[in-house]
Amino acid sequence: MSAPDPETQTYFDALLRPNQSLSRPAFWVIMSIVAGANLISAFAFISSGAFPIIGFLGLDVLVVWLAFKACFKSQRQWTRVQITNDVLRVDHMNPKGEESSVELPTAFARIELKTPLTPNSWVTLAHRREAYVIGRFLTMDERHSLVEAMRDALQRARRHTYSSDV
Repeated sequence: MSAPDPETQTYFDALLRPNQSLSRPAFWVIMSIVAGANLISAFAFISSGAFPIIGFLGLDVLVVWLAFKACFKSQRQWTRVQITNDVLRVDHMNPKGEESSVELPTAFARIELKTPLTPNSWVTLAHRREAYVIGRFLTMDERHSLVEAMRDALQRARRHTYSSDV
């Protein structure tokens, strides 16, 4: 990221993150309950002579743990959107930890959201023939409010840039 220009005014700066479904301590409580229930079941199956079932119970705990691990990994992603006088900048880190960024000129950037809102209505930032989807993890209401705030900031940035040149 380049050093900020003192002449540049920031009109919008938001960090978007997925909603956290479960805290780490709550995860360990859930895993303890699942492991405890499977351990009790394992003793019941051992006492009745069904030894092969124990492996499936361990597999059950492993599958639940892997599902939570995948969920926590997807929550590591974030997107930062900044609108200044000159550019609309989007920095993104995906769940794998790979970062990317794009800058669109505020004069020609478009912010789109297909209406009526459906779960597949994505927030799209477009310039020329390039389009970038952001905030797929946001709810429909969050997408709508994000688009409204970004459009307002984009209009203020354009107004400031082009009214001061006249």
